[in-house]
Amino acid sequence: MSVASDRRADLAACVHCGFCLPTCPTYVLWRQEMDSPRGRLHLMKAEADGRVPIAEALVGRMDACLGCLACTTACPSGVEYGPLIEQARAGIEAEFRRPLGDRLFRTLLFQALPYPSRLRWVAAPMAAVAAIGDWLDRRGWLDWLPARLCALVRLAPRSVAAGGSLPARTPALGTRRATVGLLTGCVQRVFFGDVNWATARVLAAEGCDVVVPGDQGCCGALALHAGREDEARGFARRLIAVFERSGVDRIAVNVAGCGAAMKEYGRLFADDPEWAARAAAFAARVGDVSEVLDEVGPVRATRHPIDARVAYHDPCHLAHGQGVRAQPRRLLEAIPGLSVVTPAEGELCCGSAGIYNLVQPEAAAALGARKIAAITELDTDLVATGNAGCLLQLAAAGRAAGRPMRLVHPIEIVDASIRGTRP
Repeated sequence: MSVASDRRADLAACVHCGFCLPTCPTYVLWRQEMDSPRGRLHLMKAEADGRVPIAEALVGRMDACLGCLACTTACPSGVEYGPLIEQARAGIEAEFRRPLGDRLFRTLLFQALPYPSRLRWVAAPMAAVAAIGDWLDRRGWLDWLPARLCALVRLAPRSVAAGGSLPARTPALGTRRATVGLLTGCVQRVFFGDVNWATARVLAAEGCDVVVPGDQGCCGALALHAGREDEARGFARRLIAVFERSGVDRIAVNVAGCGAAMKEYGRLFADDPEWAARAAAFAARVGDVSEVLDEVGPVRATRHPIDARVAYHDPCHLAHGQGVRAQPRRLLEAIPGLSVVTPAEGELCCGSAGIYNLVQPEAAAALGARKIAAITELDTDLVATGNAGCLLQLAAAGRAAGRPMRLVHPIEIVDASIRGTRP
């Protein structure tokens, strides 16, 4: 069967039952059938059959999708929506010429975000611009700027990670139970370096040698989820080769979007005889840090009490993309004194979704506001989530609502408990 025939068969698997509708962020916002998963699948099938061209109307519907994969979790027919939306976007990027402003904006993002060395150069100016933007925002003047520029200012991190690069190897404390490679990421490395340090410390405390290859680069997640498949494959090949040389048993990831993309490498290279087996073997070793810690065995390092109430927000690419829900909660619930609660509408995306909150700022802001309202109802001390994009999105949404929140990665709470400090 050809690739085209395979795709048509996958698209035909949707029985239009509607179970996906209440979980789809854009359908919840707009109540439009063509902005639901089954509506988009109908459009994809029409395009595959030659009944609908790849033109502005279809592109707009596909661009509006967050790719959050909540529909995959809800689907009783097992439709694999993720690969289908990625293939649709790859077709758009290959055949559709976007307006000049859109092309330039996307090029700017993809020339900066996946490259930590470039991102560091713009990080400090971004923080300064963000501070000015906060002043303008309080006076209602920021909205005079174009929507995407407003979003860039509002989402920009207010600080840059300190502490330098992680050592190439952090030895296990006590008897070694595993040798684990750590992905340091792009945005993660520049803006959330503290999370990487906390990850290495917790893994070591639980008996893992932690290996951090210094020549690792981007995993390609942002490119893959935006339909830039060739670009994603280039990043993936380099990352696979780097970790093949590292001699690790497992590869721990502390960014949900990165982990989901890396677990997809087998599919990404399925038609490449040179890389198919290598990519599949690599993907099989990838796990979220919560998965890796859950697998290495009983808790070894003492957890000191933390008297706090934590709202745990499930990142879409962790819960829906990887099916990892229980492990982060088990990590947190093992800490004495800590109570973990989940906001209402937990299946709905916060609006981050890779570059979505930058290219679709109005929808992203509406979803962020909805998520902050749900979290506020819980009256918590901390908000924890395992994805850099979610941390940035929730921080911006909290500021916009006048409810700034203490946001942390779950591994930072575990690290604080082991060290006997406050997160």
